[in-house]
Amino acid sequence: MPYLNIQTNLTIENEAELETLLQKSSSLTAELLGKPEEFMMVALKDEVPMLFAGSSEPTAYLELKSIGLNPDKTKELSKALCELIETQLEIPSARIYVKFNDAQRSMWGWKGDTF
Repeated sequence: MPYLNIQTNLTIENEAELETLLQKSSSLTAELLGKPEEFMMVALKDEVPMLFAGSSEPTAYLELKSIGLNPDKTKELSKALCELIETQLEIPSARIYVKFNDAQRSMWGWKGDTF
């Protein structure tokens, strides 16, 4: 049920680097949300035409959707996700936006049903 979408204007050519980022994003986000990783989905799209503050320097946009996303956890999540992107992709946290969405159970489908 948690879904993390990562977009960046960088080109990630190294498959091992891509896989590492996906794995670390999945485990970190699931852990911080207190959700089983078996429900965690992560998508990454690189080479997205993006500007931040009028500059095409490396930047990233993350969107995290989850059922029961606690607003008291968003600062911790933002810090951890920005640190991860900064470490893995060398994008300064000042060039990363993170959007949080709390989804209602009835608005999240899985296996032909909703949660």
